[in-house]
Amino acid sequence: MIRQIASLTFILMPGFWVSDLYAQTVDDVAGRVVGSTAAGEVDMPLLKSDLKVDIQGDMATVQVRQVFANPTDSPMSAEYLFPLNQNAAVFSMQMQVGDEVVRAQIQRKAEAEQTFKKAEQEGKAAALLTQHRPNMFTQSVANLMPGQPVTVTLSYVQPVPKIDGAYELVLPLVVGPRYEGAANSDENLGDPVLAEYVVDEGTPEVTVPIGGWNVSKLPAYPPVSGLTIPEIIDPARVSLDVTLDAAVPISKLESSTHELDLAWTEGSVDASFSNGRVIDNRDVILRYELGGEDTTTGVLSHYDTRGGFVSLMIEPPKMPEEDEIAARELVFVLDTSGSMNGEPLDASKRFMEAALKGLRPVDYFRVIRFSSASSEFATGAMPATRGNIAAGQRYVRSLRAGGGTEIDNAIRHAFATRQPANTLRIVVFLSDGYIGNEARVLKTIRGQIGDARIYAFGVGTSVNRYLLDAMADEGRGYARYVDPTEQVSEVAETLARDLKSPVLTDISIDWGGLNVTDVVPQRIPDLFDGGSVRVLARYEGGGPADVQIKGLVQGRKANMPLSLNLPATPDPEGEQSASASIPLTWARSKIADLDRAIAVQDGEEGQLKKQIAELGIGFNLQTRYTSFVAVSNAIVNEGEVPARKSAVPLPQVAGVSAQAYPNSGFSGSSTPEPQTLFGIITLLALGALRLSRTKGKSA
Repeated sequence: MIRQIASLTFILMPGFWVSDLYAQTVDDVAGRVVGSTAAGEVDMPLLKSDLKVDIQGDMATVQVRQVFANPTDSPMSAEYLFPLNQNAAVFSMQMQVGDEVVRAQIQRKAEAEQTFKKAEQEGKAAALLTQHRPNMFTQSVANLMPGQPVTVTLSYVQPVPKIDGAYELVLPLVVGPRYEGAANSDENLGDPVLAEYVVDEGTPEVTVPIGGWNVSKLPAYPPVSGLTIPEIIDPARVSLDVTLDAAVPISKLESSTHELDLAWTEGSVDASFSNGRVIDNRDVILRYELGGEDTTTGVLSHYDTRGGFVSLMIEPPKMPEEDEIAARELVFVLDTSGSMNGEPLDASKRFMEAALKGLRPVDYFRVIRFSSASSEFATGAMPATRGNIAAGQRYVRSLRAGGGTEIDNAIRHAFATRQPANTLRIVVFLSDGYIGNEARVLKTIRGQIGDARIYAFGVGTSVNRYLLDAMADEGRGYARYVDPTEQVSEVAETLARDLKSPVLTDISIDWGGLNVTDVVPQRIPDLFDGGSVRVLARYEGGGPADVQIKGLVQGRKANMPLSLNLPATPDPEGEQSASASIPLTWARSKIADLDRAIAVQDGEEGQLKKQIAELGIGFNLQTRYTSFVAVSNAIVNEGEVPARKSAVPLPQVAGVSAQAYPNSGFSGSSTPEPQTLFGIITLLALGALRLSRTKGKSA
């Protein structure tokens, strides 16, 4: 345990960034980020990132270029905690050190870690990509030498989902804090267990016990700037270069999160940040609309040496809005933990004001607030009378933020009471999703959902979309997101009023005579108006086939016939063909199904992990059990001084208060004075590191 107390100061001396996408000089990442402790100054690695996005219709290929620099005069090893879209199929990694370019190899995780460690000990430059969650990664760079930046470029593909009538691509830029949960059982909520920021010189613990579960341990959260001294990280860390092409007219491309410069040409549009570069403190959200498209289904296929792959994108038919007759029990579950303090909770309250106002006389409602513990507005479901609604609104207005984020207990609370007879239970969940034990929450929902539905509303600028999307998927509902730093009243009120019912349910596919295997997703979700789902499968043989998509449209049987003609021989263009992303997308969806099975304990865990690793190796994909690793041929650290490990500091997430970053790296404690505590604990780690080295030298 680190006990010394000191003070933390960051200093930044900004440099500049050249425009050439692949330029790499020490001047590109000039400056210093310094942690000042009682034991002395500790320099931290510098970072620049570039996002290059190529969108073809509803498929996106993204390159993430990360340039790391060492501002000191001694060797350094950098660790960078960063997010990717949870649906990203990462298929390539490349490292550049000076003039040497190394293509990373995919290896099983333990083997990749050994490869990296050996290279580090030999003084070679190396890069290792580790996946902690589908949307959370660490890039480790060994032997980052003074004056010699290291560039790591990741490439991934993903489908772009259609949400509320427009395609929406989310490019995450920063990992928000994560609350690890109570160490005790469900009945005994003691002090929360938080991941502490330390520089780990050894092999990290694989799991941590939380509430009787062995949970995959999250990485240590890096130092966060801006809590005690604002704007100490370079405000120009990230650039964006987007190209959108489509076979049909592009009617709109916009972003609600960042100002864009757009350049339109026939059939395409290019986009970049209006300011050139931005700070990575919120996700980038791009929405675009395509005109003249068939809005029923789209078919893509690919054939290579691994066999055939087919993709069907299904959208519900346009139907007139049905008058809701059935009574509903609306169970509103509000996150009031410390990370929701300020703008996020204010946005939730505006949502609730409109949602309660929109209840019908036949409805019932409950309001549950949760942080370290849960409590409720009333002991059971209340009829939606005018007086009860007014009382519920007063209760919501009185809520304050503070404490941990015990989502699992809140979900159990939501299902703990008997629902009124002849009602449909809809659980409306409002949170930033900042927890580390997603699997436990998903298993609880799988076991308790019954005929209910869950609508998840993410409140924040960089929320845990993996968790909230998965909650909605398990709850046969949908997820939507509100940025609390924008003018949210209209958005929140629109979402609250539009707690819509699905249009197309019970979807199944009759593949006719086509020999199809491994259909993903295994559980095809219900579709709401303006949404879509992509169903992928492997096939053998190819040729013509008659396929039918079946389901219920507003409760009535419906089907859609499709005539397919699938290739039976490899595409002569191979990996360069327009359809080459289909096998990667299928494999990523299959891995997501297997990850979900592990989370909800549906199958033998060892076999499920083995299947994921085999898919990672077979399709050259990053997974939780496979990693990309790159090692230079040249020895860059020829001295006797070992590389000092240091984390790349992160900016504070926009709109997230300091209460999300209290007494250690990952957060959620109800401890007061969070700004002070965060500064103390972060520099405890830095100060102890420097002291331990000082003692070692004097011994």
